[in-house]
Amino acid sequence: MFIDNEDYRIVIGEAALKVVSQSSPENIANAETEAIEEISGYLRPVYDTDAVFSAAGDARNRLIVMYTADIVLYHLSASQPQKMGSEIRKERYERAIKWLEGVQAGKIVPDLPLKAAEDGSAGFGTSFRSSPKLRHDW
Repeated sequence: MFIDNEDYRIVIGEAALKVVSQSSPENIANAETEAIEEISGYLRPVYDTDAVFSAAGDARNRLIVMYTADIVLYHLSASQPQKMGSEIRKERYERAIKWLEGVQAGKIVPDLPLKAAEDGSAGFGTSFRSSPKLRHDW
């Protein structure tokens, strides 16, 4: 997957490992897939999400790794019987969504690969054109 146990420990801390260790591998895989799709929904119009989430090791964007881990842990902690650390999970989830909304609105520009335009050029999918120059020859 895009993130591993070491990412949870580095990005979130030891408490996150308790949530991960008490979850089944299937639940973790489902939560990671859901988190990636949730993030992709915000990024897909402009960024190449396939490239973003297929990156490995140090090639990954650290903010995307952190926010993916936050969203995964939010979903996993909701399924835990004791709702371990649910307040901090909720706060970090809301922070991740706020950041993603800022990216989607164009207020935040992360260092991510841009989605290729249909004509093969990298861009935001928006083309700018002007009307032909007016020539008033009287």
